[in-house]
Amino acid sequence: MSAILDVNDLQTSYGSVNVLAGVSFSVQPGETYAMVGESGSGKTTVIRAIAGLAPAQAGSVKFDGQEIRGLSERAMRPLRKDIAMMFQDPIGSLSPRVTVRNLITEPYRIQGMKEKDIDAEAKRLLALVNLPSHFADRYPYQLSGGQARRVGVARALALEPKLILADEPTAGLDVSVQGELLNLLNDLRDRLGLSMVIITHNLNVVRHIADRMGILYLGRLVEEGSTEAIFDEPRHPYTHCLLSANPEPDPDAQLERIALKGEPPSLLMRPSGCEFRERCPVASDICLQTPKWEVNNDHGLRCLTPR
Repeated sequence: MSAILDVNDLQTSYGSVNVLAGVSFSVQPGETYAMVGESGSGKTTVIRAIAGLAPAQAGSVKFDGQEIRGLSERAMRPLRKDIAMMFQDPIGSLSPRVTVRNLITEPYRIQGMKEKDIDAEAKRLLALVNLPSHFADRYPYQLSGGQARRVGVARALALEPKLILADEPTAGLDVSVQGELLNLLNDLRDRLGLSMVIITHNLNVVRHIADRMGILYLGRLVEEGSTEAIFDEPRHPYTHCLLSANPEPDPDAQLERIALKGEPPSLLMRPSGCEFRERCPVASDICLQTPKWEVNNDHGLRCLTPR
């Protein structure tokens, strides 16, 4: 089966700051891929570069077999119906001056689809995300955080995309509302045959929704594999640190807390050798060398001292 999204050696710089230093991953049709990392790891830049909203100076981004990196906005516009973005801020990403009806049907106007029955489409989209049809007449300030996020999902689904790029889909929501939204996304993926790339720092979100996941550090993937494999047998020390800090729902579970040293280094002064070595709890002299990306049984790893 051909990948719906194939990213290879994606590189993005802002001036002299190399934000993405060669990111590669793929997403299969109907699959959810999660990218995890601390703030500043480059997660948001990855999906913005895929969508053509951030510069990508090198590498390849193929969507459904077509190279899309470097396309002009005019050339990219027809593809916007197949690739939809869900933004992080559920309220701030919605214009406060227009109704929900206009917000979720705006993609039709952008694409010049004048034949669409706006009222009927608004009702259909609201039903998809389990909101009553009368919500079409509300304004963003009249929505709760969870309702606003559902409106964002409805808007993303308007053009029946093949791929959803979601930036922190549960950010700022209560735990119970997070669960409802994740169940909705899982249901929509299965019913509509969607593929999704989700970026988050919330590992409970990843475990709930993702088929595969990648761990990003300083704009490089350091580990990648099935979600089950990485949660059950993480190999990179950074992954161990992230998982050890994740709240465990089982109160009887015995957790080994592994503290990360300090803050991520500046992208202006990347460490030599392994870029994680200055914070790594198991670093040794061998980490002065630069680790290579190696894949074994579909589990990718960039580390000289794996656990």
